[in-house]
Amino acid sequence: MRLLILTPQVPFPPHQGTTIRNWGLLGQLAQRHTLDLLTFGDPAAPVPAPLARRCARIRVIAPPSRSATRRLIDLALGHADLARRLWSPAFRDALNEMLAAENYAGVQVEGLELAAYLPMLVARRLPIVFDAHNAEHVIQERALATDRGRPGRRLAALYSRIQLPRLKALERTVCAAADGLSVVSAEDARALQTLAPSVHPIVIPNGITLGDYEPVSPAAVKSGRVVFTGKMDYRPNVDAVAWFVAEIWPRVRTRFPAATFWIVGQAPTRAVRALSGRDGVHVTGAVDDTRPHIAGAQVYVTPLRMGGGTRFKILEAFALGRPVVSTHIGAEGFSLTNGREALLADTPLAFAEAVCRVIEEPDLETRLGAAGRTFVATHYDWAAIGPRLNGLWDDVLSRRM
Repeated sequence: MRLLILTPQVPFPPHQGTTIRNWGLLGQLAQRHTLDLLTFGDPAAPVPAPLARRCARIRVIAPPSRSATRRLIDLALGHADLARRLWSPAFRDALNEMLAAENYAGVQVEGLELAAYLPMLVARRLPIVFDAHNAEHVIQERALATDRGRPGRRLAALYSRIQLPRLKALERTVCAAADGLSVVSAEDARALQTLAPSVHPIVIPNGITLGDYEPVSPAAVKSGRVVFTGKMDYRPNVDAVAWFVAEIWPRVRTRFPAATFWIVGQAPTRAVRALSGRDGVHVTGAVDDTRPHIAGAQVYVTPLRMGGGTRFKILEAFALGRPVVSTHIGAEGFSLTNGREALLADTPLAFAEAVCRVIEEPDLETRLGAAGRTFVATHYDWAAIGPRLNGLWDDVLSRRM
């Protein structure tokens, strides 16, 4: 079959959560189908050769810029902020051109940011698979719960309070419009079924290609180094590192004064940049490849208090054999056993104690790292996950015949 894939950014190189997932999904679909891709990125940049091998035709449209005034207008009109973030007349026109030029068997839409284009697909009666990278309303619920009543976070809490009902309405509409719905975790499936009881999501978890992650040699690990990776203008990540530095890190440094905390990822906000240089904290900004940074960690942390879906960052740390300390929300969606694949803690005192245990107990560091890699190899290699996606498309198309 020939399928059209819509993604919010060029999926190669797979450098952060969205692109890692989209790159993996493309790899599985390309084994059976001919793929065309419509995406946002730099139209003047050369198409990466690996992407060209997976996709027969690729159109790249410059991402739209949305002014503060435009956002206020969208707010006044009752739109969910996320729904208008990637609205682009140029992307709309390119989509129309591609739909007119090819007789596609179906279209796969990656994430709620592209929901604005669904009516065009529905109008053409094309089979649609919607891949929900998150249950977005759950993220806003947790953000509201975290920020409510906190000094200095009132505007953020107000934003979440306004967006929450709009996101629920948008996700309900999108789920009902799609012929097939995939989610990354059972928790997200339950959340979306609560909004739209008639839908039947298929769990296609986030995965990685294990061969891209060689186990770390002990010589690569930096003693006392604690690492977090992620897109550092993403609200849950910003909250995570701010909470870690304010509430957890001082307890770690009291016991290990030479320990360092590395915040690795693109687009750090001003608040994140302000953490750098204080008490052994380093903020790198964008890096070409996060794997060497994760590989150097004696402890990898995911101190998330809000968010949804599942975390590629945990899969990457596991695949590299690095021990993980996480909150329960940070590890949500994975069937982990506390103390076997990772250490889970939700209070500053318990989280700091878990980090310190890994630093001072080499046997624990080794045991957690080995168990995490086995966990990924067994459950989250794309080779094991891919058949679920192809099975979803088989089901969607059989119901349309």
